Amino acid sequence: MKVSDILRVKGNTLYTITPEDSLADAAQIMADKDIGSLVVMSNGLVVGMLTFREVINALVRNGGSFGTTTVYRAMDPGPLTCTMNTDMDEVRRMMLDRHARYMPVIESRMLMGVISFYDVAKAVVDAQNFENKMLKAYIRDWPDDGEDADQNAPNLG
Repeated sequence: MKVSDILRVKGNTLYTITPEDSLADAAQIMADKDIGSLVVMSNGLVVGMLTFREVINALVRNGGSFGTTTVYRAMDPGPLTCTMNTDMDEVRRMMLDRHARYMPVIESRMLMGVISFYDVAKAVVDAQNFENKMLKAYIRDWPDDGEDADQNAPNLG
């Protein structure tokens, strides 16, 4: 399974912000849209990632206030990224290694979407459920030992 398979199912709604925007505005957007991340864009390029983790860290550094903090001062300037063709096993490994919950999908320097750890986990569970259903159907259609065994046995006599 590839990243493109997840984005095909998930859809392509993207939420972005610029580095110059205020962190308070970013947090408001995240709360209003009930999302955990915003991709930080400048001049059409991904320059960072802002997740609830960075927002909380900035709040703690500022004594519980956003103040005049910009997105630039709080964002992760080197987010983990993948492409549409990245294999799901590789994405899982990368996200686990870096404790990343969100990953921008970039193709030829263009933002194609964002996948979350939830999206990855859901894809794995859906694939396992499908495989489980196919195995159960296969087992259900398995020939009984008694009725087909005699028909398929070689004639030795």
